[in-house]
Amino acid sequence: MTRIDAKFAELQAAGKKAFVAYVMAGDPDYDTSLELIKGLPGAGVDIIEMGMPFTDPMADGETIQLAGQRALAGGQTLEKTLAMATEFRKEDDTTPIVMMGYYNPIYNRGVDKFLADAKAAGIDGLIVVDLPPEEDDELCIPAQKAGLNFIRLATPTTDDKRLPKVLQNTSGFVYYVSITGITGAAAAQAADVAPEVARIKSQTDLPVIVGFGIRSPETSREIAGVADGAVVGSAIVAKLAEGVPVPQVLDFVKGLADGAHTA
Repeated sequence: MTRIDAKFAELQAAGKKAFVAYVMAGDPDYDTSLELIKGLPGAGVDIIEMGMPFTDPMADGETIQLAGQRALAGGQTLEKTLAMATEFRKEDDTTPIVMMGYYNPIYNRGVDKFLADAKAAGIDGLIVVDLPPEEDDELCIPAQKAGLNFIRLATPTTDDKRLPKVLQNTSGFVYYVSITGITGAAAAQAADVAPEVARIKSQTDLPVIVGFGIRSPETSREIAGVADGAVVGSAIVAKLAEGVPVPQVLDFVKGLADGAHTA
């Protein structure tokens, strides 16, 4: 059982929904980013998604793209992202960490080396948005053999024919993308999300967490109310871009987490 599995079992036993927060590792700089990540569990975050900055983030909107550019300009690397997880684990051995990003940096490092290093750093799962199920032998299967969850995205365009393929080797949870498009592009609507979550849950026992387009405690509560939890990324990253100090960003995160937890 991974930390992700344990977290969902704990939440289910407590009758609570999950709140997942995404932050870009190294944005706006290493120290600020690490301070934020270390503060997330205290703000109510159940699972941390740590973005791996990449030069060509095709699934992301402007907010996340710019965060990646800031991180790269500040010298953030995959090595430093793993170091950040290692540092976090010195104080917190229970909060799950999912690394989210693109395959190129992993491929460049070497799959076997990356997986060994990720496991050693305390990473629990991976979301790699540009590796479809047809490429499972590339990273998904090796990751699961290494003891990491491989979390897949399902979208409004994932039809009934495609869905079983998407779910085939997925573990940890299913990440349902609430809108058609890139991160930060539109607002999530619970009425649209509910039947899609039900459709996915009819084919898997995994928790279904919904992300993209959640910016307020109210929306976090509404979305978590029709799923197993909510993910917020762009709205948090935007606060950092505005220069909001970390304690105030964490206050904002706590409001979002409270929203999901009261669903």
